Amino acid sequence: MSAPLLELSGFCVSYGAVQAVHEVGLRVGEGEIVTVIGPNGAGKTTLLGAAMGLLPSQGRLALAGERIARPTVEAMVARGVALVPEKRELFADMSVEDNLLLGGFSRWRRGQRDQKSRMQEVFAIFPRLKERRAQLAATLSGGERQMLAIGRALMARPRLLMLDEPSLGLAPLIVREVLQVVSSLRSHGVSVLLVEQNARAALQVADQAYVLETGAVALSGPAGELLHDRRIIDTYLGLGGSQAPATA
Repeated sequence: MSAPLLELSGFCVSYGAVQAVHEVGLRVGEGEIVTVIGPNGAGKTTLLGAAMGLLPSQGRLALAGERIARPTVEAMVARGVALVPEKRELFADMSVEDNLLLGGFSRWRRGQRDQKSRMQEVFAIFPRLKERRAQLAATLSGGERQMLAIGRALMARPRLLMLDEPSLGLAPLIVREVLQVVSSLRSHGVSVLLVEQNARAALQVADQAYVLETGAVALSGPAGELLHDRRIIDTYLGLGGSQAPATA
C-alpha cells in the first residue's frame, strides 16, 4: 500500500504559549478530497497555514512518505503543494491572464516553459476565465475571483491543492459551482485538502472528513457517514440537517 500524499501526525502549532493546534493526525491519499470542518476559531486556517510552511509547527509532516523536517513554503511548492488562501490574494490591477501566468512562475523559474499549454488546461476547467482573460481581476465577481485563485494555483501543476474557505462570501449557487469544480479536480490528478466553514457543502464533495474543535480532532471518518452523523447534524448542519442532502 502506497504512502498517503500528505500525512500529519502529532502535529502542533503554537502562538507563543498558546497551542492553537494540538496533536492532529490527518491523511490525504492520492486522488482524495479531504475536508476539515469545525466552528470559527477551531484552528482550521492555522492548521492549513502550518501544513504549507507559513507557520512553525511541531510533529511529523510527510509528503508521499518523505518526512519534511522543517516545512517551508519553498519546500512544499517544490514538492507539488499549492495553497489558495482565504483572502485569495489576487493581483487586482492585473488581467486574468497575467494572474495565471504568475501562478506558473515557479515552473518557469525551474526551466519548465509550459505556461501557455497549462493555461489552456485551466481555461478548460474554468471556461468563464477564458471569456474574462483580458479583464482586470478587480472587475470580476466574487465567484470568478475564487475561480481565478484556484486556477492560478493549478498553473503550478500541484499534486495537492490546499483550499482555505473557498465558499467564503459567495452566494449559494456560486458555492455549488465552485465546489463542483473542486470535486472534478480528482480527474485532473489533483488531491485536495479543503478547509471549509460550510460543513454541508464540504461533506457533500469530500471523501474523508475531520472535525476540528479547539485545535484538536474531535471526529473523523468517511464524509458520507459524517454527513448523516447525529452529532454533526445537530452541531453543524442546523435545521433540516436530518434530511437527505441535495446532490452536489
